[in-house]
Amino acid sequence: MGMRHSASKMLETIHKMAANRRTYGASLLEDDVRRECRSMPAISPPVYNARNPPMPISVEFSRAAGWPVLLLFLAGMAAAGDWQAPASQLAQNIAAITGPGTVGVTVVNRSSLTAADAEEIRNQLLRELASFGVQPVASDQAAATVQIWLSENPHNYLWVAEIRQGTSQPVVAMVAVAGRPGGAAERSSTPLIIRPSLLWSDENQILDLALVHSNPPNMIVLESERIVLLRLQNGQWQQEQSLSLAHVRPWPRDLRGRLMLSKDHLFDAYLPGVYCRSTVSAPLAVVCDDSDDPWPLTGSQSELSAFFSATRNFFTGALSPGIQKNTTAPPFYSAAPLPRDKYTLWALAGVDGRLHLFDGMTDQALTQPSWGSDIASVRSRCGPGWQILATSNEQEPTDQVKAFEIPDREPIPVSSPAKFDGHITALWAASDSTTVIAVSHASGTGHYEAYQLAIDCLP
Repeated sequence: MGMRHSASKMLETIHKMAANRRTYGASLLEDDVRRECRSMPAISPPVYNARNPPMPISVEFSRAAGWPVLLLFLAGMAAAGDWQAPASQLAQNIAAITGPGTVGVTVVNRSSLTAADAEEIRNQLLRELASFGVQPVASDQAAATVQIWLSENPHNYLWVAEIRQGTSQPVVAMVAVAGRPGGAAERSSTPLIIRPSLLWSDENQILDLALVHSNPPNMIVLESERIVLLRLQNGQWQQEQSLSLAHVRPWPRDLRGRLMLSKDHLFDAYLPGVYCRSTVSAPLAVVCDDSDDPWPLTGSQSELSAFFSATRNFFTGALSPGIQKNTTAPPFYSAAPLPRDKYTLWALAGVDGRLHLFDGMTDQALTQPSWGSDIASVRSRCGPGWQILATSNEQEPTDQVKAFEIPDREPIPVSSPAKFDGHITALWAASDSTTVIAVSHASGTGHYEAYQLAIDCLP
């Protein structure tokens, strides 16, 4: 393992610990870091001269023992918008490592802080660094570089700085800022209404459905053994064509499938171990081949994809191309993105029963006692503009879908439930992300019913 890779692994470990801890104790943190870093190669010790004693809680490791230096400081309580104390603490510790001189500084917001707050913190950090003799300049003119991530867990803001000087092993300093401004309940958005519209019902299993906005409108239905093409005529959907799906191996018991509209042909279909695509010219046909290509996780094929198990009903955790530095995740059933100002927060409904929140640096795992295994994000004109729709995990003959927002890395319900007469078997974002397709296995009729779910804002 190279030095750069070792440092990246160390930083990722720190982020994970920070995102999942509710309290910070030296002994607990030391055990975690030592356990994670035993495999890292030993390197020469640094020259480190602390100007002043740190805050009461601190942990420090020597590189001579084989680990990059880690500094953890717990800053005092900070009111909303009062960032001077933690900024001074972090700047002091950065300056103690770099010494006076030129430094390239980058600040990246990975928290729920607003863009205005993040910019205020950045400016405060630059002022505090200057007061310690550290002059921020362009990275190509600097003797050292510092990348600062503004992160968080459910109870604190966490500011993590990675300091690089030449070819030396990076040093990581972290400040936990207690007293987050406002609880999650105070940040909940305007209540919403989920509006379901029945599109299609069939005795055959429906895996996914796509609407083609043409004149007249067309609809494509992915079933377990065929793809059905329909056209809207006189207010009714009329079947125009049925295309059989060729596959050598039997399908898994809990079959899932994904249907995607394409630019240069009509559609692509993803099934366990099989990829199908429509032909370009008429008469329309479908060609299927054995494939382990990743499935798109959203309504767009240009965004994140993940590899789906050919014999099970979940994604393996291998991502393509990845969520920034994260190219793997715990196995999961479904995923939903929530775009932020400068990054995208991904929510993954894990096979382990937890909700994993990925921002490109950290994996924050939350218990999800009321969520089922199917989630999808929807773009609306309400609140922050994006919500997550999630099924219920209650063992009932019926099912329901609720809308949630995640303002502070804790899901907040923002709608009353949309109820269905049967279990939801599929929940996929539509191609434009403004609606979600939900498939319910109706307990009364035994038919599969495909609904389009849209979000309405309450006045």
